[in-house]
Amino acid sequence: APPRLQYLLEPLHAAVHTQRGATATLPCVLRALPRNYRVKWSKVEPANYRENIIIITNGLYHKNYGPLSPRVHLRHSHRYDASLTITDVALEDEGRYRCQLVNGLEDESVSLTLHLEGVVFPYQPSNGRYKFNYHEAKRACEQQDSRLATYQQLYKAWTEGLDWCNAGWVLDGTVHYPIINSREPCGGRLLLPGVRTYGARDKQKDRFDAFCFTSALQGSQVYFIRGHLNFKEAGQACRNHGAAIAKVGQLYSAWKFSQLDRCDGGWLADGSVRYPITTPRERCGGLPDPGVRSFGFPRKELRTYGTYCFVEK
Repeated sequence: APPRLQYLLEPLHAAVHTQRGATATLPCVLRALPRNYRVKWSKVEPANYRENIIIITNGLYHKNYGPLSPRVHLRHSHRYDASLTITDVALEDEGRYRCQLVNGLEDESVSLTLHLEGVVFPYQPSNGRYKFNYHEAKRACEQQDSRLATYQQLYKAWTEGLDWCNAGWVLDGTVHYPIINSREPCGGRLLLPGVRTYGARDKQKDRFDAFCFTSALQGSQVYFIRGHLNFKEAGQACRNHGAAIAKVGQLYSAWKFSQLDRCDGGWLADGSVRYPITTPRERCGGLPDPGVRSFGFPRKELRTYGTYCFVEK
């Protein structure tokens, strides 16, 4: 068993839940102030298991480090309080944090997890399935207002109903696919439901789809403009309203967090055509479960669809 904490209080909850754009505080409280102590906050990165230092304090002075630097400060609501506050939480802030008391030989630490409420979606490019190496998958998610999902996020999405037959990268460089309804093309009928895994793959050479994760974006809205627009006109229609054509992650976020429900296919920024269904019904794709349906990537000259626009209020 790990040694009992002498100076740090065991946190009441090991996980802090938040949303993108919010302010979140990770608690770390001392029960006594040792002489000449320092408190060091760091973030554990799943992609390479490295710890990135965020802030170091000796109670009087503190110094911020790394990309989180402009958005973090110590809450310091009393002299024993070394809690870390993150403002304007971003997708990449999700993960494990460590508050470490450095006191000569007697180091002790507590671990906390920052969870973003979000939605995971599978993503493949216009030229078909299994085209991304790891780095391309990572970039593709970022271009859709999302990031590569962690394995924990994918697992949670599976428990909430994500069923997808194509394997995709997740953040730590492993490859998986979540199955709820066992069927022939997806590993056979005899395998139990679960998150099937291909394990760690070559990040340069191996090619799969991507599982992206996005979170609610406070104060934003996705709405539909009807019409028979080609891809270029779709973008212009959104700009005429002072908006931008929506990205895939933004449509998923609006579907999940704002219950956006439309039976109309609309262009999105990547050239795909999709529509969000929260109340499944006969004439809207006929599938029994809610979800974002896709028409794939039609020819950009086609004048068949409306468009989904994104605006920050």
